[in-house]
Amino acid sequence: MGGRARPFGLWERMLAGRYLRAKRSEGGVALISIISFTGVTLAVAILIIVMSVMNGFRAELLGKILGFNGHVFVTGGLLDNARMRDNAVEKIAKVPGVTQAFPVIDAQAIALGPNQVTGAMVRGLSPKDLAATRIVAGNITKGSLSGFGQGDYGGNVVVVGARLAEQLGVKPGDNVTLISPAGGATAFGGTPVQKAYVVGATFTAGMSQYDQAYIFMPLEQAQLFFGREGTVDAIEIRVSDPDQAGKLKAPISRAAGPTALVADWTQRDASYWGALKVERNVMRLILMMLVVIAAMNIISGLVMLVKNKGRDIAILRTIGAGQGSIMRIFFMAGAAIGAAGTLAGLAVGILVSVYIGPLQSFVEWATGQQVFASDVYFLSRLPAKVDWIEVAIIVAFSLVMSMVWTLPPAWRASRLDPVEALRYE
Repeated sequence: MGGRARPFGLWERMLAGRYLRAKRSEGGVALISIISFTGVTLAVAILIIVMSVMNGFRAELLGKILGFNGHVFVTGGLLDNARMRDNAVEKIAKVPGVTQAFPVIDAQAIALGPNQVTGAMVRGLSPKDLAATRIVAGNITKGSLSGFGQGDYGGNVVVVGARLAEQLGVKPGDNVTLISPAGGATAFGGTPVQKAYVVGATFTAGMSQYDQAYIFMPLEQAQLFFGREGTVDAIEIRVSDPDQAGKLKAPISRAAGPTALVADWTQRDASYWGALKVERNVMRLILMMLVVIAAMNIISGLVMLVKNKGRDIAILRTIGAGQGSIMRIFFMAGAAIGAAGTLAGLAVGILVSVYIGPLQSFVEWATGQQVFASDVYFLSRLPAKVDWIEVAIIVAFSLVMSMVWTLPPAWRASRLDPVEALRYE
């Protein structure tokens, strides 16, 4: 045997497995091994689940926010000239990667209904552009968009978020009164303008902050109501790949002209997306510390195993086993616990992440409580998105930590003096 034995050979693997399976009466540490295995499993599973949920949140938020709002925004002096604005919209729409470009008005108003008075965000855009906004047009809960912006009567038709409509106590066919804080210009300054509109439809975008705040109005009517005849707030642009919006700013700026100011969605909400990224990185770091702590439990198990197997180690050394063989035996014993725990945690984490929707429904059914309130978290369900690259990093990190914490007790076992071990036995 001695130095001629192949490293990590069959006899070393068999001996490592035998030590792990040994009962306490035989000098084994099965209970501590099970505890270490469970700790690594839970740490890896929790890390995968939490990061998948955070990835799901980000994907859902990006999908909702970028589906509801534009990806690139053009402002500047050209917005005050209808001819220049229309010409810019036509040129921008031809830029490769741009899927939609349209003028828009965003303004605040006070909404009055039979039940309540509340603030609202009014967005003015053309019927064609509203129909192209699929997160709204594809999620109409009541009524239809058929009358929006059509004819004299259609000019008074608005589309209201479902939560806002419920709060105001209105439904399609009812009137909702809007008050613009400064819609009319007089010699004494701006005066409030009040007008009744017909609710044509209600929508559910899937984010409560939109469903309970937004009202869509035909562009021409919004210009009249807010006193912005002939002008708009911005040209809103949607692109095929929102992550590449920054790269399209230059060609969009050239198409819009020298007086245009161009910004993408990351610039408009830079603090929000920056905070979301920092939170995600910090959460990953904190949860990785759980994996480190769980893997450290392997040390206690191996230390006890080395102590209990001192006589066996001495006998192996006397019959020719080298220090490297002893170290590899106990290294494999500890690494096996970490590897098995990592694989089990991987399976649990992936299963929970994939079936998190049914699990949420089951918990809510079993407890009778809503565990994910959409009015608090802005989304109507708990999202999860498995990032396989991140999962691979988590698995690799857990395996490395398991091996690192296995080395000290394995090295201690290899340095054990056979004479001293047998003497005290």
